[in-house]
Amino acid sequence: MIKFAVVGCGHIGKRHAEMITRNAEAELVALIDTKDKQVLKIDQYSVPFFSTLESFLQSGIHTDVINIATPNGTHAALALQTLNSNKHVVIEKPIALNKADAEKIIFKALHAHKHVFAVMQNRYSPPSVWIKELIESGKLGNVYMVQLNCYWNRDERYYKGDTWHGTKDQDGGTLFTQFSHFIDILYWLFGDIENIQSRLHSFNHRSLTAFEDSGVVTFDLCSGGMGSINFSTSVWDKNMESSITIVAEHGSVKIGGQYMDKVEYCHIKDYTMPELAPTNPGNDYGAYKGSAANHNYIIQNVIDVIRSRSTITTNALEGLKVVDIIERIYAAGKR
Repeated sequence: MIKFAVVGCGHIGKRHAEMITRNAEAELVALIDTKDKQVLKIDQYSVPFFSTLESFLQSGIHTDVINIATPNGTHAALALQTLNSNKHVVIEKPIALNKADAEKIIFKALHAHKHVFAVMQNRYSPPSVWIKELIESGKLGNVYMVQLNCYWNRDERYYKGDTWHGTKDQDGGTLFTQFSHFIDILYWLFGDIENIQSRLHSFNHRSLTAFEDSGVVTFDLCSGGMGSINFSTSVWDKNMESSITIVAEHGSVKIGGQYMDKVEYCHIKDYTMPELAPTNPGNDYGAYKGSAANHNYIIQNVIDVIRSRSTITTNALEGLKVVDIIERIYAAGKR
């Protein structure tokens, strides 16, 4: 059994714990959180509970992997602490809030000879798997334009009473917390971007967050073609869409839906689209939204990599590149 401990027992941390306990090759050995166990409502997991990662590491309980599902601003320090203890680490998005800290994680992992798994579960969504294979097949030809649209609702229901969402040092910004998964898909499909120009604005979040709620970004793809990102969390009442539109030499494609989970348009020369597996449904402020249900694939990938059966779905360098792109978008918005 591959042994896991989870740091952070909030919404996503509980998801990690659930997926670990469901996997026949995995064992959950501990839960760690600074909040009181009774407040967290984790009694269904009959494993030792610790208030700090340090106290768990000093306990002598053996673990192979530590999953970090804490506020964004704590990811880098906890990852370094994990690697210093000679454990593999799974880090929820983003792996850090700046490129320098992400580089420290990679440097430490190389010297410790341990794996760093960046959680980007949207890559497992059937439309994501399909479009990745389609682009790599060359059937689209040269890519001309890419447009990423992310229009979600995050209002007082989301930020009310929370201790870290909306703060600059722990949340980091809308692109880090809400839309880094889609920045990752953009990078995964097309590689790096350059010549970034950004306009950032806060329309109705000035009393809720310390950063922007909306932005318009333009850029060039390093691989050829140009693109844009339009995002907002000011959408009224509920999520509207997360979509990617690709205009290319031999056809055009749009993947949309609330969580980029539906192929809405596909017209490609000499190509018939296959039937895709169903995508996990999503709902606002509810259980597990859209591809958040794909955490089971993350846990299985960790096990497969440790047992030398597979490669990492999202490695630390890819996690760093997402942080780097977001940092450059924000920097361009300040010019």
